[in-house]
Amino acid sequence: MLPLEGIKVISLEQAVAAPFASRQLADLGARVIKIERPGSGDFARDYDETVNGMSSHFVWLNRSKESLTLNIKSDDGKKIFKELLSDADILIQNLAPGAVERLGFDNEELHAINDQLIICHISGYGSEGAYAKKKAYDLIIQADSGLLSITGTDDFPSKAGISVADIAAGMYAYSGVLSSLIKRSKTKKGTVLDISMLEALGEWMGYPMYYSVYGNKQPKRTGAEHATIYPYGPFPVKYDDMVFFAIQNEREWKNFCEHILEDLELATDERFNMNSKRVDNKEQLQPIIESALIKRSAEEVLSLLEENKIANAQLNTMKQFFEHPQLMKRNRWFDMETPVGPIKSLLPPVLQSKDELNLTPIPEIGEQSESILQELGWDGEQIEQLRNNHII
Repeated sequence: MLPLEGIKVISLEQAVAAPFASRQLADLGARVIKIERPGSGDFARDYDETVNGMSSHFVWLNRSKESLTLNIKSDDGKKIFKELLSDADILIQNLAPGAVERLGFDNEELHAINDQLIICHISGYGSEGAYAKKKAYDLIIQADSGLLSITGTDDFPSKAGISVADIAAGMYAYSGVLSSLIKRSKTKKGTVLDISMLEALGEWMGYPMYYSVYGNKQPKRTGAEHATIYPYGPFPVKYDDMVFFAIQNEREWKNFCEHILEDLELATDERFNMNSKRVDNKEQLQPIIESALIKRSAEEVLSLLEENKIANAQLNTMKQFFEHPQLMKRNRWFDMETPVGPIKSLLPPVLQSKDELNLTPIPEIGEQSESILQELGWDGEQIEQLRNNHII
């Protein structure tokens, strides 16, 4: 039995945050009914066409779901929505701020329909306050949360290469829903979650926030290096290659000096015998490290680092990650069906094998509309009329 078998999720979702949360619930066995706009569907379907004609975002976020197209602004659409919610366990939505309430479905009305419903709202800034109606996308939240101020180089801030604000919100929605299911098993009542992207990403900003507010200095933008630990980051080696490694404690620093730099006296040098001193005196230490490493190949440096239990890596491309030997050794890849044929997908980190995964193909727009409506008691003639009226 899958962990969430028997759990029904209705998701008014688009883009990344809500689909990421609901996909993880689907992975664990929940039945997820994804409500999409008639005709166009989730706009993330059209972000690109790189996966054999499908959007890379959509493929990533929408396996094992059922797609129901529904115009909830219409009277029949609202009626169907209420019917869906009447025996649902979870509602997830990340429509524009206030959209669900304008449709007549505030929290009170939703709990009047089903008092055991777990309601999960995902928005940029939350449901209250001066920013409640402000539009938000991932870049906007990366800027507003301060992430951009510490990411990039001295010359220019850079956004993270993935949608970290959306992903953070989706993860907290996912974990919040799971904890709410446990709570409901005790109280027999539903609850309301109000997940904001700003607060979700803000939780991840804890260390630089404390460092800045209580240390009275802004962390520097240091590219792939670390603002408060050294050595930590990329270093040039022979043949114009680059290696990455991180020294996290004084034991590792001593090993590094003795076996890689071959200069044990550096370990106790008053300029470098504590991490904070190494950070402060980076301009003196960096050329010493680089002059020792540049004589060796990347393979030799990585081998020495590994022998001395110092964390290390080379910079992988996405294709190299796709072919990572550790993922292959641990059988983390499986074949996933899509409307354009099978593609490779990674197992969710919490699962150990494909047998633990609820897996059905990525749906076409509205692929399950008719079967879902039939379950609700709508007959073929009524369904055809809904389709002709552009309600589904």
